[in-house]
Amino acid sequence: MAYSANAQFENTRDSVVQLYGVVMTADSLVGIPAVSVTIEGQNRGTLTNNQGVFSIVVLKGDKINFSHVTYKSKTVTIPTSLKGNQYSLVQLMVVDTVFLPATIIKPRPTPEQFARDFVNVKIPDDDIEIARKNTSAAKRRIWMRTIPGDGGEATRIQMNKIANRAVYQGQTPPMNIFNPAAWVEFIQAWKRGDFKNKK
Repeated sequence: MAYSANAQFENTRDSVVQLYGVVMTADSLVGIPAVSVTIEGQNRGTLTNNQGVFSIVVLKGDKINFSHVTYKSKTVTIPTSLKGNQYSLVQLMVVDTVFLPATIIKPRPTPEQFARDFVNVKIPDDDIEIARKNTSAAKRRIWMRTIPGDGGEATRIQMNKIANRAVYQGQTPPMNIFNPAAWVEFIQAWKRGDFKNKK
């Protein structure tokens, strides 16, 4: 048991590699600073210094990614048959050129055309104007008719009904004879003929 543990420790220690090197431009051999040197599949990495030099601890067989916003990314694999625990390399990177579509900027032909376009341009509403329109009296009336009540309002109505039933528990509730809304409803029901004898 002790022999197998020692052998495993020797294998693990033998697979650790100190990787160091320099990242340079392929055309002029100038060190590239701030290149990301990361190990694929792991959350470990480093950056090159001002001269493009870097150093990181890796394992044999790891894939090392070199990436920069201006250059094409490169991937290097550490050899598994490497003798020793140190590995150095010089990584060359090629500039990644991106061509954007051409944009032509030209002035207005005449001051009159500029004045006409400036006057006719439509400016979108800002937050204050949108809030002013949403809080107008007409908009509030529309929303009161269309937006259903929320949970708090439904709960409040239900609690009021329960409270009214509790107040008049065991007795006859009051008549709505002096309630104008009740009289309006009574008159409309009378006109509809709700109180006619139906045979």
